Amino acid sequence: MDLGLNGKAFVVTGGSRGLGLAAATALVGEGASVVLSARSEAAVASAADALGATGVVADLADPAAPGRLVAAAQDAYGRLDGALISVGGPPAGAALELSDEQWQTAFDSLFLGAVRLCRAVVDALPEEGGSLALVLSTSVKGPIAGLAASNGLRPGLAMLAKTMADELGPRAIRVNGLLPGRVDTDRVRSLDGPDPAARERAEAGIPLRRYGNPEEFGRVAAFVLSPAASYLTGVMVPVDGGASRAL
Repeated sequence: MDLGLNGKAFVVTGGSRGLGLAAATALVGEGASVVLSARSEAAVASAADALGATGVVADLADPAAPGRLVAAAQDAYGRLDGALISVGGPPAGAALELSDEQWQTAFDSLFLGAVRLCRAVVDALPEEGGSLALVLSTSVKGPIAGLAASNGLRPGLAMLAKTMADELGPRAIRVNGLLPGRVDTDRVRSLDGPDPAARERAEAGIPLRRYGNPEEFGRVAAFVLSPAASYLTGVMVPVDGGASRAL
């Protein structure tokens, strides 16, 4: 299937590793151009060089970051057709044990940073529309033990995506969410800890009986962003091996 991505340009945040890098790789493989960002200069440079992409060091908690990312796409490729908005997971912890500072930091980067980038990207999209995809979590559908900040913030972003889909649909701008489950990334491995039994227990609760790999997520992300998914908007797409039980 031709996804129709040839000649399109996208911003991918959190693009130096894990899910963001997998999505950027899939987009480039389908002929799209990518501006990828992350907070580490060395990681951004390495990923951008490997993909032939444009790298920008940026922290979404910085209000100036969205404008810089949009400008980089326009300067490098002369256009912008959408974005994959991926923010690293907030700190683990119980709801009442996380400090005010931890909650505020998580909100500024994960929630407000995503809102700012959506606003900047939408303002730069062409008349024919475009596509936004927010990388969220299965915590949108049900709480994950020990991840109170994710449980508190990501469902709100999911509803925001639904709201933007309503508001931006008349402009042919699609907005969707991606809900990764146990995908084999550094983040998930750190949550599992050093005990191999933790992964075994988690895999036992997944119908496919294994963790996903980042490439599997990346292919779904590229499709959702692409013109091939032109009648798909306002939906939350689980990429979790069937682990989510809610409809």
